[in-house]
Amino acid sequence: MVRPPDVGAPAPEFTLPGLLFDGEAAERRTYRLADAEGGPLVLAFYPGDDTLVCTRQLCSYASDLDRFRELGAAVWGISPQDLDSHERFARKHRLTFPLLADGGEAVAAAYGITARGLGLRRSVFVLDGQGTVRWRHIALLGLTFTRVDALAEQLSLLREGGG
Repeated sequence: MVRPPDVGAPAPEFTLPGLLFDGEAAERRTYRLADAEGGPLVLAFYPGDDTLVCTRQLCSYASDLDRFRELGAAVWGISPQDLDSHERFARKHRLTFPLLADGGEAVAAAYGITARGLGLRRSVFVLDGQGTVRWRHIALLGLTFTRVDALAEQLSLLREGGG
């Protein structure tokens, strides 16, 4: 099994199909990690669309998107479901940040967050504008999630040059 990238290490590059729901339409396109260079990125790996904890997590991130933007950061959600599932989930809960489809969990595996028999572990990585991991949280069970305040704190530290 691959180990998760250490803080200070480059994040594994990836290319995934994704969609962005703008409140009315859902635009489908390809997302590459390299496309996010220039600003901080929060990668939120979650096990499943429209499940209890995942819904709470992503809805909390969506409701605080302005806070992330004020810190110069983008948020991308990544899970194994396909784009049709992501679109239903985004429309139902008004999730207006990209949701990416990691169908074979190859990206989750590259980030070292898959667990045999369980699929991917709920995980959040904060990357700087050069794609370097500056903070990470990998849940053991995934019954809780990283709160917006904790992510905002890490993004503030990054902005101040301390992350």
